[in-house]
Amino acid sequence: MVSLKALTYAILPSVAAAFFSATETSSQYILQNDDLYVAVGKSSASIVQLRLGNENLLGTGSGPYLDCSCVPSGFWAPGSTARYQLFKGTDSTGVPYGGVVMRDTYSSTNQTLEQYWFLREGETGLHLFSRVTYFNQKTPFLRGLGELRTLFRPSTSLWTHLSGSGGNWAPFPSADANRRGITVQDATTYLGNAPNDAYVKQYSDYFTKYAFAEVWRDHDVHGQYSDGSTSSDGNTYGAWLVHNTRETYYGGPLHSDLVVDGIVYNYMVSGHHGAPVPNITHGFDRTFGPQYYHFNKGGPDTTLAELRADAAQYANPEWNSEFYDSIAQYVPNYVPSSRRTTFKATINLPEGAKRPIAVLAENKQDFQLNVFNQSSLQYWADIDPETGAVEIPRVVIGKYRLTIYAEGVFGWFIQDDVDVSNTAKSFQWVPESAGKEIWRIGTPDKSAGEYKHGYAPDTSKTLQPEQYRAYWAKWDFPTDFPDGVIFKVGESNEAEDFNYIHWSVFPGPANYYRAQPYYEKVNNWTVLFGLTAEQLAGAQTATLTVELAGVKTANGNDKWASLPKEKYTSVPYTVAANGRDIETWIIPSYRSGSCGVRSGVVCQNFGKKFEFSTGLLKEGENEFVLSLPFNATDTETALLPGTIYLQYDALRFELS
Repeated sequence: MVSLKALTYAILPSVAAAFFSATETSSQYILQNDDLYVAVGKSSASIVQLRLGNENLLGTGSGPYLDCSCVPSGFWAPGSTARYQLFKGTDSTGVPYGGVVMRDTYSSTNQTLEQYWFLREGETGLHLFSRVTYFNQKTPFLRGLGELRTLFRPSTSLWTHLSGSGGNWAPFPSADANRRGITVQDATTYLGNAPNDAYVKQYSDYFTKYAFAEVWRDHDVHGQYSDGSTSSDGNTYGAWLVHNTRETYYGGPLHSDLVVDGIVYNYMVSGHHGAPVPNITHGFDRTFGPQYYHFNKGGPDTTLAELRADAAQYANPEWNSEFYDSIAQYVPNYVPSSRRTTFKATINLPEGAKRPIAVLAENKQDFQLNVFNQSSLQYWADIDPETGAVEIPRVVIGKYRLTIYAEGVFGWFIQDDVDVSNTAKSFQWVPESAGKEIWRIGTPDKSAGEYKHGYAPDTSKTLQPEQYRAYWAKWDFPTDFPDGVIFKVGESNEAEDFNYIHWSVFPGPANYYRAQPYYEKVNNWTVLFGLTAEQLAGAQTATLTVELAGVKTANGNDKWASLPKEKYTSVPYTVAANGRDIETWIIPSYRSGSCGVRSGVVCQNFGKKFEFSTGLLKEGENEFVLSLPFNATDTETALLPGTIYLQYDALRFELS
């Protein structure tokens, strides 16, 4: 097997006779080394030329460039009023580098975007930082920072495939398939009228950018690939965004976002899947990054997987740390190594903990909502399940909330005021318990993927993508569950008998197959389970734990909005035992997110314990009914299903 290092040398020219320059012309700033040529256009605030060797990777496109949803009218991209600065230097390892910073101010509000591009000798990629500032005492609160992203946006026939992750990739739909396409939902196109198209045969009858969204926990790289059939020299090419650091993103390892759809994105901020966004208030000053756009070249037979693996080797926060220290003088808010350390800890894990993970994030705040402190940072790493040991390198010294969770274990371990310094820590995770566990449905893993149409592969396509990635209406609930969901503990199978979405009504709007909503046996789900006299003997309290992996209220992704005309900004969810209501839980709007209809099974995770007297139970068969309101809907301004729904992580029943 070829090592990544060997692969790199095989696919990139030798840099023995190294060349580097950083220059300015009347219209451009140019960064260039032996292999990569980058030109930043002064009038566009964007990279306008990008060549790897002799191959034009952008065509007539542009990027990486920066834009945002951040001004009163909506989106803004810096342009002709931008100001620039050119950097040249040699880093502490002796490697020459050059950089360009773009600054543009939206004059009516005095908010500024800055974009930093750096190129080093011997590398075929760009190191990026992005900065947002807002100083305006007259308007101390402007709006939410709805989106902040950099985009590599080519306009060329070079790119033939897109890759969200190692297991989720596809050829691009052809121009003919797109011409025949039918819009079935916002950002979702039916391509089945071109049955011989490679994308349709291999991946899906539908194209949506959300099918290629990825969860941040294990994400390392995404991008686009050219298989050589369209390149000028017959060789293969790749353009990739590498998650070499993730400390300045939000939402922790459960965050998911768009990554590629013909554009290679770096979404630093978005509300996709219900992610929270920070407010732009007077004094806001935050720098995001570094991230790394990597460009590579292979021979005619080099595969997508090989070029992707070459890029993935740089997904390491310790990579190039000396270089980042050297340019810290130019990048406001970037913290150098002198103020960082390696967090080391040992955790006594609960029995059965699988894939345990430790998360350091904003102190005294759920890491899924870590947008309130503008200096908020986040880090995570897998815990060794055998020893409980964990190490997280390059953590900025300070106080954090430590959160630990694991597959197979309900709940979280949370400890605030963890002082990250040079001292190793130890922690004892005592799992939550409300008595003797009688049964559970699903796996507590912060995901709805184990249920019907979740992680199961779509075997109708040769690439067999996970079913949840497909357009939701393909999975017709009335056909799958003509009698509704009736799950019998001990007999039923979660993968077949428990749907990945609990609908309040199965939608008609944005449904390509059903023009009218379907109401019958949709909003009430039944769980049947037996109890013995021995199990009930001496028990006084019963507890049903409901853990959710996502919920969509009338707020959709706008979780903080006040919507007085909407009935279901918060959603009542009721559990009944043997015909008697136990409690109605009001699910808050701030947990809302458009999840399942946007190809998601990991969104905002939270839960509720329903406690009640065992006097409601009986020996023999018992029944829980899990209820959303009948026909709970909302107003949608885009072509989307205006339906309230939720998605389960896991359920557990205990007696004490």
